[in-house]
Amino acid sequence: MMSVIAANNAAIRLPAAPTAKPVGGAEDKAETVAPAADSKAAEGVAVKISSAGFRAAKNDSNNKDIDDSNLKDNVKQLLKMIRELKKQIADKRAEIASVMADSAMSPDQRQARMSNLQSSLASLQGSLSMASVQLGKAMKDESPQAQLEAMALAAK
Repeated sequence: MMSVIAANNAAIRLPAAPTAKPVGGAEDKAETVAPAADSKAAEGVAVKISSAGFRAAKNDSNNKDIDDSNLKDNVKQLLKMIRELKKQIADKRAEIASVMADSAMSPDQRQARMSNLQSSLASLQGSLSMASVQLGKAMKDESPQAQLEAMALAAK
């Protein structure tokens, strides 16, 4: 059994298997086995995963379709970069919406924060455009099937 402590705290507890012993002295009845009567939780191994490691593991699973494709490694890296940039852009847009809805800030604070966020968003969008151009150049000499596969993966 595995339990995750918290969504942001990447600690995983793996409890040790409880000791089983026969119930009622019947040694030949294998199906009548009960866990040892132990009132405290079973001790186990605690594994701590850093937030960077947690994000890396999550990103790997999100990009499994890219890794499983028959595309060249440089194209796969560009596709992963495009996905990450799209995610960052969506996060930045959500942050902008949050700042616009925040009534606790003064108008000057809100304007300064919005200016910074919009600048960051513009930078991310420029990076996405450059990555898309690089993907187009990398796919120029590939087969139409590979081009379609790359474009489908980039659209996700």
